[in-house]
Amino acid sequence: MSDTTYTKIFSGNFIIVQLAMDRLNGAGINAIIKDESESGRLGGFGAAIQGYQELFVSDEELEQAQAIISSVKEELESQE
Repeated sequence: MSDTTYTKIFSGNFIIVQLAMDRLNGAGINAIIKDESESGRLGGFGAAIQGYQELFVSDEELEQAQAIISSVKEELESQE
């Protein structure tokens, strides 16, 4: 088992996180989504913020992932 560590690189609503995840996957980066509200729901508990997710990448892919996340943020800001 490897000792890979992960860093949170992005957080937001479900739709934006899915967009970022798709871009990362397209670049060959395996990201992990953490969704506390869904985990709580499945465990029988409620959550304060529905649809809020966090996106994590391995430290080995962090630099490349940061560039992709920056471009996603720029794209979203230009559409506002």
